[in-house]
Amino acid sequence: MQPAFEPQSVRRLLVVVPNWAGDVVLATPVLAALRAHFQHTRITYLMRRYVADVVDGGGWHDDAVHWPNRRGVLSEAQMFGLGGRLRSGRFDLAVLLTNSFRSAFVAMLARIPRRVGYARDGRGWLLTDKLHPPKRDGEFVPAPLLPYYVAIAERLGCRVRDTKLRLATTSEQEQAGENLIRHYGLDDGRPYAIINPGAAFGAAKCWPAERFAELCDRLRDELALTCVLVGAPNEVPLMREIARRAAAQPICCDDPGTTLGSLKPLVRGSSLMVCNDTGPRHYAAAYDIPTVTIFGPTHQAWTDTDYAGEIKIQIPVECGPCQLPTCPLDHRCMTGVSTDRVMSATRELLTRSGSRDDGRGAPLAATGPSPHRET
Repeated sequence: MQPAFEPQSVRRLLVVVPNWAGDVVLATPVLAALRAHFQHTRITYLMRRYVADVVDGGGWHDDAVHWPNRRGVLSEAQMFGLGGRLRSGRFDLAVLLTNSFRSAFVAMLARIPRRVGYARDGRGWLLTDKLHPPKRDGEFVPAPLLPYYVAIAERLGCRVRDTKLRLATTSEQEQAGENLIRHYGLDDGRPYAIINPGAAFGAAKCWPAERFAELCDRLRDELALTCVLVGAPNEVPLMREIARRAAAQPICCDDPGTTLGSLKPLVRGSSLMVCNDTGPRHYAAAYDIPTVTIFGPTHQAWTDTDYAGEIKIQIPVECGPCQLPTCPLDHRCMTGVSTDRVMSATRELLTRSGSRDDGRGAPLAATGPSPHRET
């Protein structure tokens, strides 16, 4: 057993940040706690370049090093090159919030004397301080990521007292968000709903475009909400298809599009988010925005946050949750979710959050019978 960590003995700390935007948001309570615990330590993040927008503005790190390419697959030369670059940083401790072999191998190449993380992906021998994820009959048990990250912090002696997801913005992100709001005419005070119809995981996670289009029409007609379609650059065709199908003429943020930085002010100013199981869902939780999340092939437990402002919709199917990015059958887990169910969840959430108004001082109250929670 390695000796306990003393914050004052750690002069330079490397934190390997999760690779997906949503997972980074889930890790923000731990990132904030590490900053508070290691107050006099220089903290460097190793992360994918595109997730830098998520953590920027938080004040939780001093420096950043990025993986050599976006896809994360490294050649041998890149692996050793990155290890050598990190070696020059003379880190005392590496905290691995990722599960990959490559992250532990690079930390070892960097000659970081203490390397803390989960013994997964065959990398246990590369760690000096290892945790073991829960398993049952040799299989990983679906478990929320936030407590998973918290356990790493606690191994360091770092208490995570506040597990609320949080986001901050830089002045550049605020300006970019304001520019988007102005460009798309959302600065007139009207309430709007963020619709995020894509998912980086794969097409199996996505509710059908025609259902999103119908939802946009009903949100406008029944709740007087303007729908704003957002997504990654590769999701623009899907966003445009929904906008084309919808009679409500939802705003399609395609040109200019959103970034992970400019999306923060846009979500913060919204009245509702409806999305698949995707990263921006956690933006909404960080900003206390009512959220309806439609689940298909993924297990809810992996990303559960106990956020009271979210209703999760998932129908039971004999083949799921399968965790497959592409459905080999008929996508029944998603096509079985009706627009009525999503609207019922929306009405329930907006009734709960009566403090949000329509921009003119009138509460956004749902009409019709009181719905029940859909799970």
